[in-house]
Amino acid sequence: MKPKVVVAEKIAQAGIESLEEEFDVVLAIGMEREALLPLLSDAVGLVVRSATDVDLEMLEAGPDLQVIGRAGIGVDNIDLDEATSRGILVVNAPNANTISAAEHTMALLLSQARNVAAADASLRSGAWERGRFQGVELHGKVLGVIGLGRIGTLVAQRALSFGMELRAYDPFVAEERVRRLGVEPVELEVLLSEADFITVHLPLTDETRGLLDADGLAQAKPGVRIVNTSRGGIIDEQALADAVKAGRVAGAALDVFAAEPMTESPLFDLPEVVVTPHLGASTTEAQDKAGTDVADAVAAALRGELVLSAVNLDLGRGVTDEVGRHLLLAEELGKVFMSAAGQMPEQLRISVEGRLAGEPVQPLGLAVTKGLVSAATDEPVSFVNAPTLAERWGLGLSFEMTEQSRDYVSLVRLSTTDENGEEVAVAGTITQKGMVLTEMFGHHFELPLGDHLLVARNDDVPGVIGRIGTFVGDLGINIADMVVGRPDQGTTAVMGLVLDRPIPPEELTRLIALDGIVTARSI
Repeated sequence: MKPKVVVAEKIAQAGIESLEEEFDVVLAIGMEREALLPLLSDAVGLVVRSATDVDLEMLEAGPDLQVIGRAGIGVDNIDLDEATSRGILVVNAPNANTISAAEHTMALLLSQARNVAAADASLRSGAWERGRFQGVELHGKVLGVIGLGRIGTLVAQRALSFGMELRAYDPFVAEERVRRLGVEPVELEVLLSEADFITVHLPLTDETRGLLDADGLAQAKPGVRIVNTSRGGIIDEQALADAVKAGRVAGAALDVFAAEPMTESPLFDLPEVVVTPHLGASTTEAQDKAGTDVADAVAAALRGELVLSAVNLDLGRGVTDEVGRHLLLAEELGKVFMSAAGQMPEQLRISVEGRLAGEPVQPLGLAVTKGLVSAATDEPVSFVNAPTLAERWGLGLSFEMTEQSRDYVSLVRLSTTDENGEEVAVAGTITQKGMVLTEMFGHHFELPLGDHLLVARNDDVPGVIGRIGTFVGDLGINIADMVVGRPDQGTTAVMGLVLDRPIPPEELTRLIALDGIVTARSI
């Protein structure tokens, strides 16, 4: 039977059909909570939007859950701490509404600058007041962008097309990248003092809550106009209303509020303020993309892949394209290392060489850990619970980086020192052939990382290669590839084979007993 995924809220039909290709999809859309809970008893995946409260009770009802998908960005309705402690990956669709949110930001920016909402209400009431609603142009004005992530970047690009001058404050984005966008990076105080318009694109955290309070607004350029489509609570709404009434702030446009639904606010009585009920993602395209994106993320997670949109993974500064290319290699090297070492190391050195050494490599450590633990236990292992499981063995990781690599553009090497004081190491890289194992048992070679490997250390004497080939052939196992690493010194060599299927454990014992074979590992 296919693994079971429960879809508790409406998502795009294309997303459902995508999931149905690999999973048994149970539609529980609009179902009462009491009826939904029993459906989770054997489910491995759950897809929700914002209406389903995924709390402790629901998590306990789904003991086999591996992934929870939120069709949207916010995950306030999911108990992240409890899901993480249970090894459940929580994924969302962070890119689904980026264009819609950026376009809504521009809509609010223009509506506020040209008094669209107030003029519309006036005309509908029977008045024709052209002189009352004189606005301002965007062209030539300074737009301060607070938060230059995906949405902030799209807003900046669109504002440039209006002829605006751009300033941005985001301590987590490199100045070089900011300048490449045609934006001048500045500190927050400078942005506040120079911007004619301010747009906010930040997550709500302890650090950003109340960022624009009475003191912050007092630092702003007189006559500034402020837009917020990110999260309520970043701007103190009472302080903003007071600043508008006092004339220090010329106007504002808000799509989000500290408490939602919001039906009463001191801002609602001010004609200089444009408000909408959290419509940033409310487009047909964004809603459809949220469904398809989260379906793809859930499927990838259930295949054991690292989902970059996972909310409850610590990926450090994020995953660059170069690091992303090497994640599967790092995971596979973890599995190979466990085969070579035979046990979980107390301390593992991850050496990163070449171009990869200049990247944020923390995600590689997570991938290596998952590979190690996957090879050491029969328990289900995910990127979420791998670090917790590794702690049971007391695994410690350390990184060594060098931008010099003798033979490859980039190389990942795992090593430890065993109880005899000898180094145990494996290494690999990515070439035109794909992922290749480049070191094992102290020998260097290039063995493609196929699904089934046999790596043998043997006496460097005639006849051994033929002996191994004959043995494998007699088992009816085809050899897809083979390499030999001869010693620079000493008397043993290494032979690596890529096989169509694994050698049974009892046959591996017979192989090791062959004349000239020192040891062998089936990986």
